This record gives sequence, C-alpha cells and structure tokens, in this order.
Amino acid sequence: MKGLSTVTVQTVDPHPIAIEHNGRHADHPVSLLFLGRWSPRAFTAEPIPQETLLTLFEAARWAPSAFNSQPWRFVYARRDTPAFEAFLSFLIPYNQAWAKSASALVVVLSKAAFLQPGKSEPTISGSASFDTGAAWASLALQAYKLGWATHGMTGFDKDAARRVVKAPEEYRLEAVVAIGKRADPATLPPQLAERETPNGRRPLNETAFEGELR
Repeated sequence: MKGLSTVTVQTVDPHPIAIEHNGRHADHPVSLLFLGRWSPRAFTAEPIPQETLLTLFEAARWAPSAFNSQPWRFVYARRDTPAFEAFLSFLIPYNQAWAKSASALVVVLSKAAFLQPGKSEPTISGSASFDTGAAWASLALQAYKLGWATHGMTGFDKDAARRVVKAPEEYRLEAVVAIGKRADPATLPPQLAERETPNGRRPLNETAFEGELR
C-alpha cells in the first residue's frame, strides 16, 4: 500500500512461555522475560554505551499513558562522570554501598500537568505516577532483553536529588534506578550478598479478584 514502509519482524520469540524459570514459579504460564527479570545489587562497574541507554529510554517512550500525556521524565548519569558522583551522593548510605558499582543511575520523575487535545488550560493527570510506572517497567524489561540489569529504589534524599537534577516543583521525584551488568554476589557486603537472589511473589489469588475485592 502506498505510503506504508516495510519492516522486518522477528517471528521467533526469544523468551518462550514457561512456569518455572530462574528459581521462580509462576501460577500460570508467562514469558520467561517476566520470570527472568529481577533486581540485583551486585554490578560489574563496566561502562554502559550511550546508545544502549537511549535504547532503554526508547522502550520507555512507548509506554501507555492517559491522553498520551507521557508524564515520565528521566535524568541520567553514567559512571566515571561528575554527574554520577552527584547522583550517588543523594542515595541513602545503604543504597550507596552497592549502587556505586552501577553503570548508570537514573532519576525517574513525573509531571502531572499536561495539555489535553482541544484544551487551552493545563489539566492535572491523576495517573501520572501510574503511567510513569509503566514506562519504568518497559525500561526494565528492555534492559533485561539486552543483558543488562536494573534495580529501582526509593531510598534517596528527594530534596537533594531535586537540587542536583534541577527539577522544578511541578515534577514529582518517583525513584532512582541503577543499571548495570550483574556481578558475582561475593562482591557485595555479606549482609547484601545473602539476599542476592530473585525473590518470589504472593499467590495470584491474593492479588487479582473477579467482581469485588476480597
């Protein structure tokens, strides 16, 4: 058809359906992508290419949002840069102890105010944080597909982070994400090394209900 471009589509799913994977058990069959992704703390401290980071943000860019408002924002710092040390400084000490070996740190923000189509005054979205969570999940899954790991955290000084990234008050600071390649758990302090394993989830029947919450 005129005006349409052709694309090459990968037809083989690199993450087949399973119930058991990575020491985890799903109640129902899902892609290995969801069982394989987890949040480690041991990282190799190797650099991450700029193009790889942009690919992760590109995945986040296509997340769904109310009115396509796209409330998410990402401010990032790659290791071995002055910005990385500044980002590390506003994490709580517990998170600094392991995040110092990450390849990049990313501050995730949301902006609730947006302009609806056909409107002249901004609207405040009630789902800005919800939508930003969808973008962060997309980033995390894309990272896993490329062989990188992510770890989201809320243990950071939001006032200090706001000053460092120069975020105006209309932006909500949601989380900080560490990105890196997984390392041997032995590189962590003993109290963290013993926790370096994929965790489970509560049973699905405690989470999803038909008709009413129980």
